[in-house]
Amino acid sequence: MKQLQISEALFVKLVKFFYSEEIGYDDEELFDLEREIKKELQKKLDRISMRSYYTKYKTAETEQECEEARKKYLDEKGVPESFQW
Repeated sequence: MKQLQISEALFVKLVKFFYSEEIGYDDEELFDLEREIKKELQKKLDRISMRSYYTKYKTAETEQECEEARKKYLDEKGVPESFQW
């Protein structure tokens, strides 16, 4: 299994979240922290997906697989179809 890196800021937020009782956060602070963590984890997941599409595009064995991966990558990046080659 591959290893992933997360930012130091995300790591600190995760620690604060899981040790919130010891730290003494109230419900509002905990809610804000949870929302921030989810947002950052979603961004990380999106970056992983984009990297996967790009890698598939560069290493595809067939032209069809390459084209499908390229299309997914560009669609996820938000490149309009009129700008795609």
